[in-house]
Order: sequence, then structure tokens, then C-alpha cells
Amino acid sequence: MQLNPYGEDPVRFVTDLTNSPPTSASELAERCEAAGMVLDRPATDDDLAEVLDYLARWAEVVDAPTDERRAALLNTLLAEASTHPRLTDHADGGWHIHYREDDLGAAGILRAVASVGTALHLTGLGMHRLGRCALAECPNAYADFTRAGRQRYCSHACANRDAVRRHRAKRAA
Repeated sequence: MQLNPYGEDPVRFVTDLTNSPPTSASELAERCEAAGMVLDRPATDDDLAEVLDYLARWAEVVDAPTDERRAALLNTLLAEASTHPRLTDHADGGWHIHYREDDLGAAGILRAVASVGTALHLTGLGMHRLGRCALAECPNAYADFTRAGRQRYCSHACANRDAVRRHRAKRAA
């Protein structure tokens, strides 16, 4: 079975990058490769700057107050990062669809994969499936992949911390 390279993994990856941005081109390349992204050429400082800008703009999609605003912001990212779908096999016999041009740097690949992946995530599971952690002191973004679609925290640790806090407050009252 071949997994969709524009599916869940890129959304998890862009969420992780948003919560913990890379600090160097080499870190960007290492994290892209660890996430399974095939880079057409080495990551550069320009790629890093472009990715950091993209992550700030992707965070605006996360923080959008309405579905319509979220769609408008994501449509802008899609228009800038993606292109018509086309078949490719990277000369290795593994045919799949690309929504980007060939021979892009790390930033171009990441922008296209993350934008299309996010669009598929939101249209497939619901426009509300991105958010910020409900723990007051945690600024992290999350992408909701739960079956019920009711995720409120970025991690089990934050959910547990908030539950303990609520429990202790209830006992103290």
C-alpha cells in the first residue's frame, strides 16, 4: 500500500515545525529527511527564511476565527505553493501525484506538501480540525486526527496537566 505523501504525515510535520521551528538550514534538512521528504537539493539559509515565514502564515490558518477565514488563508498558501496535479515516479517506479513543480528547494517542497496536506486534512475531517492547546500556558498548535474530532490539547501531557489542575481546584473548593 502506498500512503498519500500529502496526507496526515505532512500535517503532523508542519504542526511540529510550527511548535518548534528549525534554527538552521541543516536542522531543516535533517527534519525534512527524518519526516520522509525527498529533497531535490540541499537546504539553504534562504530555504530556512522562507520556511519560517511560511510557518508564521500557516499558524494564521490554525488561529483563524472562522471556517471562511481559514479557507481564505489556506487558499492563498495553496495558490503560492502548489501547482496542477501530475504523475511522477522519481525514476524509481513509485508512481504518485505531485502538486508541485520539480527541482524545488526544501522550502518549496515543504510549502506545497504542507499546504495541500492541510487542505486535504480540513476538507476530509472538518474545517475545525486545527487549533491551539487549551492549556492556558501552552501556545502549541495541534492538528486533530481523533475519531470524534474533539481534540483540545496538543499532547497527552498538557491534557493530563489540565485535568490534574481542575481536579485539585475542585477538591480545594
